[in-house]
Formats: sequence, C-alpha cells, structure tokens
Amino acid sequence: MFGIGMPEMILILAIALIVIGPKKLPDLAKSLGRAMNEFKKATREIKESIDVDGDLKDVKQSFDDLNADLRDSINPLKSDPVKPPTESPASSDDEPPGSASETSPESTGEGTTKHE
Repeated sequence: MFGIGMPEMILILAIALIVIGPKKLPDLAKSLGRAMNEFKKATREIKESIDVDGDLKDVKQSFDDLNADLRDSINPLKSDPVKPPTESPASSDDEPPGSASETSPESTGEGTTKHE
C-alpha cells in the first residue's frame, strides 16, 4: 500500500500517538476509516454509472441500427445508390456488323448515333 512497509507504518503511528495523543487517536482513526469507506463507496458508484452509460450506448446503437434497417426496408430505393444503366448485349462491339437485335437502335427507328 503506497510502498509503505511495516517499519514505516509503525513509525507513523508512533508519531501520530505522540502528536495527537492517546485520547484523540481512536476518534481520528474512526473518522479516517469512515472517510475511506465513503471514498470507496463514491468510487464504486462512479464505476457503476460509467458501466450504465456504456450499456446505454450499446442500447442506443442497437436502436439506431434497427431504425436504419427499418428505413431501408420501407423505402429501399432511397437507400440504394443510383446505378448507371448498363449496355445491352446487343450493342456490344462483339456482335457482327450485319446482325440486328430487338433492342438495337436500327430496329427502334432511332438511328445509329450513340448518346453519351
């Protein structure tokens, strides 16, 4: 305890007995004991309140996650990023030049110009 051994503790008690006196020393020891008990109690309460705060943060995080999941399930279109349309296989460069498919611009009458 605080790096104080038994010889140092005896020396401190002897000095206290001389300075304070034998009549007041038991009252001082009792007061010191009560103060230490109060300090330990306050420390324990602070630790418990910190643990409660940590538990409350976990519960709040769970509710936030649940809220986000609910929003995503109610309106999935707003939560998905906008994806650009992909080219159809008919407009790829691998297709032979003379073939036409149902989705090609020639079949829809739009012409052959590409839109960017």
